[in-house]
Amino acid sequence: MAAAGHLTLLSCVLLHALLANPAEGMVRVALTKRPVDEVDGPVVAGEDAQRLLAWRHGLVYNADVVPTKGAESHVVALKNHLNAQYYGEVGVGTPPQNFTVIFDTGSADFWVPSSKCFLSIGCYLHASYKASKSTTYKKNGKRVALRYGTGAISGYLSQDNVQVGGVVVKNQDFIEATREPSITFMFRKFDGILGLGFKEIARGGVEPVWYNMVNQHLVGSPVFSFWFNRHAGEGQGGEIVFGGIDPKHHKEEHEYVPVTKKGYWQFDVGDVLIGGKSTGLCTSRCAAIADSGTSLLVGPTAIITQINEKIGAPGIFSQECKEVASQYGQQILDLLLNEIDPIKICPSVGLCTHSGTQGVSFGIWTVVDDETGRSNDAMCHVCEMAVMWAKNQLAQDQTRDLILKYINTLCGYIPSPMGESSVDCKTLASMPDVAFSISGKKFALTPEQYILKIGEGDATKCISGFVAMDIPPPRGPIWILGDIFMGAYHTVFDYGKMKVGFAKAA
Repeated sequence: MAAAGHLTLLSCVLLHALLANPAEGMVRVALTKRPVDEVDGPVVAGEDAQRLLAWRHGLVYNADVVPTKGAESHVVALKNHLNAQYYGEVGVGTPPQNFTVIFDTGSADFWVPSSKCFLSIGCYLHASYKASKSTTYKKNGKRVALRYGTGAISGYLSQDNVQVGGVVVKNQDFIEATREPSITFMFRKFDGILGLGFKEIARGGVEPVWYNMVNQHLVGSPVFSFWFNRHAGEGQGGEIVFGGIDPKHHKEEHEYVPVTKKGYWQFDVGDVLIGGKSTGLCTSRCAAIADSGTSLLVGPTAIITQINEKIGAPGIFSQECKEVASQYGQQILDLLLNEIDPIKICPSVGLCTHSGTQGVSFGIWTVVDDETGRSNDAMCHVCEMAVMWAKNQLAQDQTRDLILKYINTLCGYIPSPMGESSVDCKTLASMPDVAFSISGKKFALTPEQYILKIGEGDATKCISGFVAMDIPPPRGPIWILGDIFMGAYHTVFDYGKMKVGFAKAA
């Protein structure tokens, strides 16, 4: 993996040389943002705001299409909420009707509200597409529905020209949303979503916008990159560069990792470390998704619990965890010391009904296929976490008493699934870094990067950027690396080489 990454690194250096000056075939979408306090209109606060974006909502060149040359940079004002939502403007139709959209690498569909959306209040609060006003509109009419963790939208396919960053994508299929029943869509700060994931997850066999940008030779290279400005009040909120990489957006060379599964931008990560110490679960392998449509960092409950304990984020009381620690802790340790396969320990003590990780799944089609195939047994899941925690502590040569005490302590820090956790703002200086091992390199996040601050002065509230969600094997465990991670690390999505690259953001 590392060797392959270095080969791509070389091509990245060459690309930087080519892009030292503004180049033809590179489309720049510049984003400007405002501080949290300046966001106007209705907002979704607290847990609802985080849930809104924490849930997820073969390129062929055509020789007959002439590339667009000298496309001007298109600056889109970015409205910022909690320093965690980034969205910009696109145009649909001729003349273009403007919409504010999330540029979402965690989905592949493009949808905007339809003027024929009559029964959903959310449609009346946002810009809507009027087919009759466009001279390039073409009727399709196929019904489509999209399901998100906080709701759903439905509508039908239409076709029109779409303007993205100064170039026009011709004959683009998209969804006119005619129903948006969820309250989260009612108060969202964007009109629609423009998916930048693979066409394998697009509904109705639609060719995504990015694919058509490449197919129509509107970009010079099948690469796009994200830069997010995490400093509220400094004007420009970030840029999406379609067709290349701006060297001003990063401080070092990118480390690349191969895409392991097309659909989402999924790749392998190694160990996750808290303050330089292993958390144990991902030492062999975990999957991860680079997702610009997710605000936070979403990961396995077992690791989020350990992070909560280190940063002082309160959890929920788990009677099941306390019972496992007190009644089965000694037996779990004995089996580990006798070198019993950790996977077989919970079935052997009678807490799981089969040999293999039980896990917990929320069945979210937008993150993984909706095939859980497992029961949501709390005692089994807690047992598996306790085994992992104990195994990790044994590797650090901790005594039996300290291990049992540690497991019991962690029982008080188990996070509520997909729920926010507040922390004491005064303790940020004592919090540890959290690092992800990607392609053999450690990408660390400081407390200032993974803690979201809301408000000012004595009224400032600090929210942990980590939330828990469990995806069972073989598809999991999975991390969703959202805007918090992509804000710290400039991210390159390379369709041509099927790789994702990360470098410290400038």
